Amino acid sequence: MSMETWAIYFVAILILTASPGPSSLLCMTKGVTQGFKVGLYTALGSLTAITIILTLSFTGLGLIIASSEWVFNVIKYLGAAYLIYLGVRAIMSKEEQYQLQESHSSQRLSPFKHYASGFIVGSSNPKAILFFTALFPQFINPEQSLVSQYVIFTATFMVMELAWLAIYAFLGAKSSSWLLAKGRAKLFNRVSGGVFIGAGTVLSTATKA
Repeated sequence: MSMETWAIYFVAILILTASPGPSSLLCMTKGVTQGFKVGLYTALGSLTAITIILTLSFTGLGLIIASSEWVFNVIKYLGAAYLIYLGVRAIMSKEEQYQLQESHSSQRLSPFKHYASGFIVGSSNPKAILFFTALFPQFINPEQSLVSQYVIFTATFMVMELAWLAIYAFLGAKSSSWLLAKGRAKLFNRVSGGVFIGAGTVLSTATKA
């Protein structure tokens, strides 16, 4: 693979990973409410899910999934329902003030719960399958080793995706001090809940076109 090809791919992945979406919002929310480590667990879950999608798309299975209207809709509606569930739960929360010390205790007890939450959100967007399925043919050179190209493409994506999700979690954790004041937790829950519901609603209207 030439450096020019990799550089163009890098720019495309940079734009994809830097753009805010449900996964970055979830990581930031976890960072705000439960600290950076919990946000990082969530980021790793999302990264795992999207890397699986990338692999499926690279191997051609993504094309099969993308061509199935039924599979596309199942993924779409399950993902939308989960995002709306997160939003409703945040809006219905009666929490007035965050207690970060208690949250950190919860973080030590159940890191997998946060990882799984990130995985669900990361895997719930069928548009990612279509994006990677459309992206890879632009860069793959069939005359070169597909394994080496897969390793380069995947490693580049994983580094960029994890870096941006960690940044969102870090920004959330750093802004948590402002949210420690009484009443601000309720405001944040209402705002983030509304955004999650909006993201779920938008996802439910996604089409393969």
